[in-house]
Amino acid sequence: MKLVAYLTFDGQCAEAFRFYERALGGRIAMLSTFADSPMAAQMPPDAQGRIIHVRLEVGDALLMGSDCQPGSDCKAGGFSVSVQARSVEEAERCFHALAEGGTVTMAIDQTFWSARFGMLVDRFGIPWMVNCEIPGEGG
Repeated sequence: MKLVAYLTFDGQCAEAFRFYERALGGRIAMLSTFADSPMAAQMPPDAQGRIIHVRLEVGDALLMGSDCQPGSDCKAGGFSVSVQARSVEEAERCFHALAEGGTVTMAIDQTFWSARFGMLVDRFGIPWMVNCEIPGEGG
């Protein structure tokens, strides 16, 4: 079994995932709009360009998402996407890239459990935690 975060946006999904592709060093493996789907005829014209599904591959990890249908409530809340970096340098690079245009809620720094840990809400309203374990300890 593999757990995968699925993020929902209100029209900013494509922009957000291009940002995550760059910030996380991944690759968008699939991106489809409502216009590309069998639901196209049922969607209003202004919704045709919304994303019905996107899949971002980052190493062996996945991040997926979509835009909500027009008129749906798709506000994020009650979660954070957690990045487990392999090195301090990777953690700092990723943290600062994701924080671009967003709000840092806890500056990235060494903690008692981690070589680096920081929290932020990105410019799309998605909360993130970036962690780099202390070598030899599982965090």
